[in-house]
Amino acid sequence: MATDFWASSHYKRWIVDRATLKESRSDDLQYVDDPEYLDFFAIFFANVITKLGKKLNFRQRVIATAIVFFRRFYIKNSYCETDPFIVIAACCYVAGKAEESPVHIKNMVAEARLFFSQQPYGVKYFPSDNSKLAEMEFYLVADLECDLTVFHPYRTLLSLCKKESSNDLQTEAGEVGVGVDDGPRYWGSGDGQLELPDDAFQLAWSIVNDTYRSDLCLLYPPHLLAITALYLAVVLHGPTRELLQQQSHSVEATPVHNSPRRSSRQNSSTSSSHSKKHSQDFVAFFAELNISMPLVATIAQEIISLYTLWERYLEDSDHVDSARGTFYGHASAQTQPTASHSGVSTPVENLDDAQRPHGATPTFLLQVLTRMRENRLSDMAHASSGRHVAVNKMLERTQAAG
Repeated sequence: MATDFWASSHYKRWIVDRATLKESRSDDLQYVDDPEYLDFFAIFFANVITKLGKKLNFRQRVIATAIVFFRRFYIKNSYCETDPFIVIAACCYVAGKAEESPVHIKNMVAEARLFFSQQPYGVKYFPSDNSKLAEMEFYLVADLECDLTVFHPYRTLLSLCKKESSNDLQTEAGEVGVGVDDGPRYWGSGDGQLELPDDAFQLAWSIVNDTYRSDLCLLYPPHLLAITALYLAVVLHGPTRELLQQQSHSVEATPVHNSPRRSSRQNSSTSSSHSKKHSQDFVAFFAELNISMPLVATIAQEIISLYTLWERYLEDSDHVDSARGTFYGHASAQTQPTASHSGVSTPVENLDDAQRPHGATPTFLLQVLTRMRENRLSDMAHASSGRHVAVNKMLERTQAAG
């Protein structure tokens, strides 16, 4: 991809404000007891897309694109009026095409049908007819306004950390600041790059992965998410944080005195060795970025809030690609319910609303989704209920056919 992010449809049409997101959930809010359930839905459906994408052998970028398509679709639609599982399959199908990793529609239907039929989802009504997915693809692309170009924070992260290989020089111009000759790069001079240890870089990468469990990809440009992930990684990664503290102490303790006059050769060698010692000045790196650091701090707080909510989401799943453990250690693994290979639900999942802990499980969220859709259909059948009903005709035909 070599388009300019600032001239792209991603920047012009798909970076929205919170008022737009709140309005997009107005119908769903009528059918949930707690608005927080919708935040849990964001985590739940992102996890579903991630798991399905891994079964399809998608790269992380393709999975991220599918999640973005899913988020964009539900800016214009409601959970209570649609079947999110057919939408998920369509998002993965279209994302594979958009990211040049296509999957045959027969394989997509077969994998999705098998995956969704398993616990905890237990979806028995997923259509086996390929034409149903093809029809949903048409409606999805229409609601996306044919804007299938998605920019992600990963390339920015690679560029800022000197992780770009020589064979991968065709970067997303405008997003990462490489290949843009007219205008300054967003990080300032473009000379400053971090040389993070591999585990610190992996932590930043995992934080970027985790941002797709929320609506941050709709609220902020991807380069800001990448820089915020680096900011959090520097603070949270133990050895890097210790190095940052040592640099801070050394600057405070360095005495200021007049040095004897030396030759120009000695001065140049001394300055070069001095620059090498201080090549990892993290504070200077972030200070020289041509961005708003208060905005980065705001995004960091939102990511921390995401982890706080995610800690209350109880699901037995693989979190190797997540940075949750860095925030909460192994406490979450001890509190999460476990499920046997037979797919039997845990006692927590069988609780009703009055007995539920302050959290959510996939089974509980599926029950909430089912009640939402049933109540919505009931209101549509009995317009005298007083609730305003706006029917999407295309999606109504899809649901009737599925």
